[in-house]
Amino acid sequence: MINIDRVDHLVLTVADVDRAVQFYEQILGMTPVTFPGERRAVSFGGQTLKLHAASELVEPTATHPVPGSANLCFVTTNALSEVQEHLRANEVWIEEGPVSRIGSQGPITSLYLRDPDGNLIEIARYDEPEE
Repeated sequence: MINIDRVDHLVLTVADVDRAVQFYEQILGMTPVTFPGERRAVSFGGQTLKLHAASELVEPTATHPVPGSANLCFVTTNALSEVQEHLRANEVWIEEGPVSRIGSQGPITSLYLRDPDGNLIEIARYDEPEE
């Protein structure tokens, strides 16, 4: 049996790499990265989101790589009220939330928004344990 330890990176197919980098850097606080061959990405924690332009796909690729087809959840340590304030200040529409959900490690409270390509982005905070 194979033992998978963690996710190293994900690839998002985007319409405009510069626009995607700007969003993930300015709105979600991720760090821009450039790899050999001028490939672009953003990183946070120990993870990376590689950004591939739909017009210049890197092989091998997914069977149907299209902008706006992802649904991602990011965990924040900020209070969700701070996240809401930041999103509103940057004119980012909140699709839904705060709402209760279940994350991979238990109850979370989430906000939903969309990136410039229409990908659904969930910003979640793990609920404080009840005493």
